[in-house]
Amino acid sequence: MEKMFKLKEHNTTVKIEVLAGLTTFLTMAYILIVNPLILQDAGMDFGAVFTATTLSAAIATLVMAFAANLPFALAPGMGLNAFFAYTVVLGMGYSWQFALTAVFLEGIIFIILTIFNIREAIVKSIPSNIKKAISVGIGLFIAFIGFQNAGIITGGVTLVELGDITSGTALLAIIGLVITGVLLAFKVRGALLIGIIATTLIGIPFGATSAPQGSWLPPSLAPVFFKFDFSQVFTLDMLIVLFTFLFVDMFDTVGTLIGVSTKAKIIDKDGNIPHVKQALLADAIGTTVGAVLGTSTVTTYVESSAGVAEGGKTGLTAFSTAVLFIVALFLSPLFLSVPGAATAPALILVGLFMMTPVKDIDFSDYTESIPAFLTLIVMPLSYSIANGIMVGMLSWIVLKICTGKVKAINIMTIIVGVLFLLKLIVG
Repeated sequence: MEKMFKLKEHNTTVKIEVLAGLTTFLTMAYILIVNPLILQDAGMDFGAVFTATTLSAAIATLVMAFAANLPFALAPGMGLNAFFAYTVVLGMGYSWQFALTAVFLEGIIFIILTIFNIREAIVKSIPSNIKKAISVGIGLFIAFIGFQNAGIITGGVTLVELGDITSGTALLAIIGLVITGVLLAFKVRGALLIGIIATTLIGIPFGATSAPQGSWLPPSLAPVFFKFDFSQVFTLDMLIVLFTFLFVDMFDTVGTLIGVSTKAKIIDKDGNIPHVKQALLADAIGTTVGAVLGTSTVTTYVESSAGVAEGGKTGLTAFSTAVLFIVALFLSPLFLSVPGAATAPALILVGLFMMTPVKDIDFSDYTESIPAFLTLIVMPLSYSIANGIMVGMLSWIVLKICTGKVKAINIMTIIVGVLFLLKLIVG
């Protein structure tokens, strides 16, 4: 383990890394049920998509572990699966095979862009203060997701409002938040994981934690495996769908890598992420393999920050998460019995941990602080990491031009800005 993942060099241990991997897995295990449910609405087989989701997550995360040696986990992305099912299939009227083909082509394009260092250049083009704001924005975003999962924050007349905190789910999450908070205050190692387990057990009398049920054998992939439709590859609709997949996935992944790497303190003095090319290749391979298996776009998960918060620093964290995804194929009823209210406290507190880079943002220069602020506030409000980066980058470019600081803008930043404008035009 030491030779493979360089644990001493990263000042960590096997115990810390495995615990971090388990924590990451538990905070993102919801995707094992949510992704099949969403793609089922597009007409895909639930059981087959469950197996495809699990295998694609395991494969992509293993690539991250061994190729990049980074503590990040991957799985089919939320938002991207909703676009797949509700926009492309149900909205535009195309078959799920058409949408799956677009995902496959996206993965191939990403592999090519990564090999030629284009995606790495995009990561480096993002200004330092916006990189710090991305971490903070992701923190707010993931905390917001936690509050929603718990039912503490709900939709209402004012778009969002306080839910019924006396209800079983919300009250259970609040109890879990107190337990986890106390553990953190006493600096207990594995506080997030212990909090998740304790809240799951307390959830039994609340009726939130259900007994494991259903088959313990992995469902067949046959209904969705290699089900592509290449007959409309050269149509305008395919181009629009493909561009949207490419755009959202690219900047969601870039944002997550920057944000979680900042929190893990593995970004170097020049603001670069170690082995970023390999990390980007992991999600490109994951997306391509995932499409073949029969699931939507695979991306780096923001919930990886939960494992990082537990001390995860190397690929051993990712490896541990990947192993648990494989185990989940055979123990799915057990893992799926963990309620959202049990993982919500971990997500909320990870939001706190992700806030720390805010103190390093340069607030004295408004051409830096305004874009940084817009980046971090738009992410949770628009429910999109990519939208936050888009607004932040465009405002940064505009403010630099309008204040005569054009020399601060490099060619790659301009290209990224043009891509964002295209995205706004295409919609």
